[in-house]
Amino acid sequence: MKVGFIGLGNMGSGMAANLLKAGHEVTVYNRTPAKMQPLIDQGAHAADKIADACRGDVVITMLADDAAVEGTVFGDSGIFNSLGSNAIHVSCSTISVALSDRLTAAHAEAGQRFVSAPVFGRPEAAAAGKLAVAVAGPPQAVKTCEPLFQAIGQGTFHFGEKPSLANLVKLSGNFLISVVIESLAEAMALVAKGGLDQHQYLDFLTSTLFNAPVYKTYGGIIADKKFRPAGFAVPLGLKDNRLVLSAGEALRVPLPLASLIRDRFLALLARGDESVDWSAIAELAAADAGQSVQSKEAAAPGSVASTRR
Repeated sequence: MKVGFIGLGNMGSGMAANLLKAGHEVTVYNRTPAKMQPLIDQGAHAADKIADACRGDVVITMLADDAAVEGTVFGDSGIFNSLGSNAIHVSCSTISVALSDRLTAAHAEAGQRFVSAPVFGRPEAAAAGKLAVAVAGPPQAVKTCEPLFQAIGQGTFHFGEKPSLANLVKLSGNFLISVVIESLAEAMALVAKGGLDQHQYLDFLTSTLFNAPVYKTYGGIIADKKFRPAGFAVPLGLKDNRLVLSAGEALRVPLPLASLIRDRFLALLARGDESVDWSAIAELAAADAGQSVQSKEAAAPGSVASTRR
């Protein structure tokens, strides 16, 4: 399939690479051109502008926030004005429900199709093609894109014909992850203050009632205190928190834990470091418990420390 891919950050670069490995013809575009080179070396075509990535059957966007998506879609020579009739825009970005609804209406008016396919997983999962893909959109458009979802993920989950339903799934899922991080941080601070080894405690948790990837991944990061470099930086966590609170307000659903997590993210950012992983809210729980906090740099890929789960 002829595919354009826009947004080659921590997640997008791995996703685009897996599309190439699956045999798709991929044209890549990134605001910072240097990020395109590794994919060009793997066989991708380079797009000089957004419009050049919109010449195929499908264009995929994997961008940071609503503003980036709006600028890419509705800006001069953007996707909206460049995508062919009946072609498909697949948004894998974590965006608001409101923007997803706006994109759905705008693409339909232009004779284009819109599919929302946000993904669950950190950069290492994106590189390994092991993302979980939440999909919603017109059935025939979704079916057309199935080979692409199979290339980037280990499972595709369908949530109906209204694209923004997939965005609601993504936002609620990220909300749950943030609550897990906060609860793990508090529990780890408690047992450490009591004299237990955090790794031993984590091994027990994840071998019994909490045998789930989110506990293994974030529990390991917290126990190792390896919040840098960020797999998902705290400003992005705050952005997603803001979006889930907005969705809750629109639907009149109170989300008291989301409000608590918002304040944790703000407290972390108030310390002046925007480069840490969102799981670094564990530093706040440790500090609240009177424990000294000293985070570590993540080990190089392939080392013993970097592969600990």
